Amino acid sequence: MSTLLCTALALLLVTLPAAAVEQFDIEVLERRPQPRDHFVQGLEIVDGKLYVSTGMYGESRLLRYDFASGRRLDTRHLNRTLFAEGVTVLQDTVYQLTWRNRLMLTYERATLEHRGGWPMPGEGWGLTNDGEQLIYSDGSDKLHFISPKDGRRQKSITVRENGAPLRALNELEWIDGSIWANVWGTERIVIIDPASGDVTASVDLEGLLPAAEYRPGTDVLNGIAHNRDGDETWVTGKRWPWLYRIRLVPKIAENVPTPGAKSR
Repeated sequence: MSTLLCTALALLLVTLPAAAVEQFDIEVLERRPQPRDHFVQGLEIVDGKLYVSTGMYGESRLLRYDFASGRRLDTRHLNRTLFAEGVTVLQDTVYQLTWRNRLMLTYERATLEHRGGWPMPGEGWGLTNDGEQLIYSDGSDKLHFISPKDGRRQKSITVRENGAPLRALNELEWIDGSIWANVWGTERIVIIDPASGDVTASVDLEGLLPAAEYRPGTDVLNGIAHNRDGDETWVTGKRWPWLYRIRLVPKIAENVPTPGAKSR
């Protein structure tokens, strides 16, 4: 193949438009109460147990509930100098990120006893796993894949939406081979291809928590958990009174008049 042809093909690939991002609304299928004091930073449902990581200095905790009954089973209070972030469960270990402390904390899954952890190279935001590696966000447009044994970075991907880097990726969840991420400061979730980093779908959750439910301290949408028992997806927010079970519904495009067409 000639150099000229190779160059032409490369230019063609660069200029190809990014694949269209699917747009979704949601349908609420169920809601369950949760304590309003939960400044939710991480959410996980595994084997009938709900794990919640709550943030703020002096208030950060790791909590475990029986998901069916809502009964609290365990609580671990973090040192008041730590600000907790994402949480995930992999095999016999629970992993909990901290924000600016740059620490990953590890716990024995059976007892939630603190095992130890390791230093992180930057801030910790969201955390999930693909069954083999831990995946975390740091507030940038990057997702990092690391070893669950020692935190060594395996790779990083850049998340792009319509070809542009997407920053402020917050709470994460691995669902059916894709990474779901809250976009901090917004009322939406994006779905990311873990191989390419491309955003494949955007989910609009505007107005999920009714205005009448807001109280002083109620904060942004944050928290995604996939319950494999029943294939359920649950979402919540910081100091929200409810967990919501949702289903994605394709967004209906607004009717746009054809150029030149008469309207009446």
